[in-house]
Parts: sequence; C-alpha cells; structure tokens
Amino acid sequence: MIKFGVVGKAALCGAVVARGVYEGARRRRGPGAARWRRSNHAGRTVDLYAGPAAAAGTALALAGTSALPPKARAAGALAVVAAGACGAYDDFAGAGDSRRGFRVHLGALRRGEVTSGAVKLFGVGAAAAVAGAVVKERPLDKALAAVVIAGSAHLVNLLDVRPGRAAGAVLALSAPGLVRRDAAAVAAVPMGAAAALIADDLAERTMLGDTGAHALGAGLGLAVVAGNGRAGLALHAAALVGTALVMDARNHLCE
Repeated sequence: MIKFGVVGKAALCGAVVARGVYEGARRRRGPGAARWRRSNHAGRTVDLYAGPAAAAGTALALAGTSALPPKARAAGALAVVAAGACGAYDDFAGAGDSRRGFRVHLGALRRGEVTSGAVKLFGVGAAAAVAGAVVKERPLDKALAAVVIAGSAHLVNLLDVRPGRAAGAVLALSAPGLVRRDAAAVAAVPMGAAAALIADDLAERTMLGDTGAHALGAGLGLAVVAGNGRAGLALHAAALVGTALVMDARNHLCE
C-alpha cells in the first residue's frame, strides 16, 4: 500500500521550501537584482527566482524523504542540484544566445567553442549517469536510468516556452507516479515544488528558466526511475530520445 503520510510530507516539503526560497528572493534588493530580470515571450518583465526556488524545493525534499535508501536520496538530490546549476549557467552565461538543439552545440564544440548549451548537455548527462548508477543495480538499468533522468530534464526545459507550461507538465507527468508504491513519494516531490510556483508563473511574475525546468525535470526522471523496471525504463528512454531528436530536427529546420 502507498504510505500517504510519506507522500504528503514529500509534497509539502517540496512546496514549502520552494515557496520560501521564492518569497525570500523576491524581497531581495540591491544592484544585482537586475540580473534576475528577463523579458518573456510577450515582452513582459519577469524574474528568474522561480528557478532556484524549484531546484531547492526539489533537492531538499528528495534528500529528506524516507522513500529512498540514503545513497539514492543523496544521488537524486545531487542530480537535481547539478541539473539546476547547469541550467543556471545557461540562464546567465548563455543569455542572449538563441542557438538551440544538440547538433548546433555539438557543432560549435567541434569548432572549439564551448557553448553554455554544451555545458548543460554534458553536465546534466554526467549528473544523471551518477544518479542512475546509484539508484539501479545492473549495468543496463543504470544506463537506461541515466537516459531517463537526463531526458526528462531536457523535455521539461523544452516545454518552458509559455507561462505555466513546464510546471503544468511536471504536475501532469508526475501524477501517474502517485499510484506506484515505490515512486509515489518521489513523484510528489517535484509536484509539490511545481505547485507552489505555478500561480506566479501563470501570472507572468516569474519564470522557471533553465534552472527550474532542468531541476524539476531531473526530479521527474528520478520518480520514473524509482517506479519502473527495465521494460518501463526502456520505453520511457525510447520516448524521451525520440522526442529530443524530433525537436532537434525541428529547431534545425527553423533556423
């Protein structure tokens, strides 16, 4: 049976931490505050505070949940932090760089240019590989888990193009995990963090940015890994890789 107390605590922890970090950041004043402002798709000025708030809520709630063994908890939280940090690097170092897609960043790397997108690609992949290696036991399962965690982070980031879309996707995609005994509390973690921030995201006061989208996506991927065996992991990995390739081809054609 699902332990609803553990699930509720995981969701509440993710929500409380995310909301607390967000509110604390909004009250921050000083010359550096301007660096956290961006124009969204409609030209409105929003802040990026939801990003680190989502990362903090997801990572701390994962670290504190009793639904995973201690090593898996630590590895999962570390993957979320690393994904968020790579996203933050892209949010700030890559601001103004409109290049998108794997082939674009890999092509730049072959020319000797290390783009912020390449840093994100390899950084998130490495963090996912470490988490997958800890959470799963067999080599193939470890590899599939890495693909699912990194692919989920990338997918949520791809969806972060309109207010509330990425956070809403995390809520929708995490929900099936709530009925899986091994994954319920893990799935509740990114749901709690996303739920705490989605209203401000929809109201166009803030945006997740790469920081929050990658962190929430990594948490979502970890929930998929926790709730699936090899067959399920293989199906999720194939779907994520297929989606990434289609989106990459679409970006390439639109250039």
